[in-house]
Amino acid sequence: MSEAPRIAVLGAGSVGCFIGGAWAAAGLPVTFVGRPAIAKDVHEHGLKLSDNRGWTAKLAAVDFSCVPEPLSDADIILVTVKSGATADAARDIAEHGRSGALVISFQNGVSKVDILERALGSRFRVARGLVPFNVAYLGHGHFHKGVAGELLAEDRPEFRALAERVQGGPAALRLSGDMLDLAWGKLLINLNNAVNALSGQPLLDELRQRDYRRVVAACQREALKLYRRAGITPARVGPGLPLRLLPSVLDSPDWLFNRLFIKAWKIDDKARSSMSDDLAHGRKTEIDHLNGELVRLAEGLGRDAPVNRRIIALVRAAEDGAPPLSPAALRRAALGGR
Repeated sequence: MSEAPRIAVLGAGSVGCFIGGAWAAAGLPVTFVGRPAIAKDVHEHGLKLSDNRGWTAKLAAVDFSCVPEPLSDADIILVTVKSGATADAARDIAEHGRSGALVISFQNGVSKVDILERALGSRFRVARGLVPFNVAYLGHGHFHKGVAGELLAEDRPEFRALAERVQGGPAALRLSGDMLDLAWGKLLINLNNAVNALSGQPLLDELRQRDYRRVVAACQREALKLYRRAGITPARVGPGLPLRLLPSVLDSPDWLFNRLFIKAWKIDDKARSSMSDDLAHGRKTEIDHLNGELVRLAEGLGRDAPVNRRIIALVRAAEDGAPPLSPAALRRAALGGR
């Protein structure tokens, strides 16, 4: 096997620490660049990792920095910053990254790769990646993957050896030549992020309640109509039902959904959306890069996306301190009389 590529994780929060930690546990050289609060926890407690299958690991010696200078040594840079910080991340890479390094966006939304490509030009190679699972930060340097799934990335020669090294692990990498359609499919799934955040509940508890699911289903139906009008064919990220059936499944009665469907998604009781974590810690959310992608798509088509627009307004209110919403209250606020 060839020499292991040197990895740098730029934006080492929940997702970045889990991916980088799992790859470091598999023997890859990984440097983390993140916030001082996370750096302090990791330096004091080590980097602890766990997943919904019972896998655990602890890394005592972790190369964690709060400044971007270590990017200069990386062959592959994972961008895991929040979507709104993508332009700042691009500036850090342009200033400190090594020319020719491969930059992969493991971020929510569809348009982050375009931002990176415009900012980095021909000096760097930019690739699209997807993270189809949730990671929760449990404190004291402990990051937990609460939903089944494996990472996705563009099928490039540089990634094939990397995928071989991490195969079978909790951050296994699957390669695809269909990443843009997969990104639109992932966006459809991510429309639950805002509902989970507005509920203030763990992911599993939120999904067990039909009124919350009805709001997600309405967001997804709106998205699918826009996709058809725009000629977008979203691809399914993992095994399961065709995407066109998701709203009907979510809309099903509690007795049916909770008995039949939710078990197939392999969600554990620690899982919650990254947007829920953002609200809990007083951070700005990624709502403009999730539901906001659909509002912009609708505007470009001369249409409207009223349900997703209302969700954005509700999340903005939550960012300003509005309390979590009960299932019925969220349904009324997002759907009116429906």
